[in-house]
Amino acid sequence: MIDEIKQVEATADLLYSEAEVETAIEKMAENINLLLADRNPIILCVMNGGIVVAGKLMTRLNFPLTIDGINASRYRNKTSGGEIKWILKPASSLKDRTILIVDDILDEGITLAALYDYCREQGADSIYSAVLIDKKLNRKKPVIADFIGLETEDRYLFGYGMDYKGYLRNAAGIYACKEEDNS
Repeated sequence: MIDEIKQVEATADLLYSEAEVETAIEKMAENINLLLADRNPIILCVMNGGIVVAGKLMTRLNFPLTIDGINASRYRNKTSGGEIKWILKPASSLKDRTILIVDDILDEGITLAALYDYCREQGADSIYSAVLIDKKLNRKKPVIADFIGLETEDRYLFGYGMDYKGYLRNAAGIYACKEEDNS
């Protein structure tokens, strides 16, 4: 497995450098500060992908907030999504609170839509979402993020929280796996 990971990393295309990603996170934080400064939000970090983005955002948010985790996974260390499985639900009460869901990527939007539904069911007052990457697809998504760092084409990505089979979340930049030549 390690040889496969090293091969994927060595042949990947760099889409956004670390500096470009940090600039995007800074801009997201500025917009979040403007909208949520007086809302006393709970930041819901979507595990495991949202860890890097949430950590980078939190140091840039200049208002009172609390943080909790949530994990509803469709991938479970695979490269294609399946049925949503609830792994972790927040310990905090979401009732009458403003929620900011923070995740690494908005791909098809199925998981994020399920997280919105969960927050509504728990009585959240208002729900927002922040994603580092919005993947551009040729179909409508069930939810649109309120705060978006960067956009990418429809390729398999890793870095800044996004993984390849559970690895490479720690890559300093946004990378796309080399596409197979099917010609």
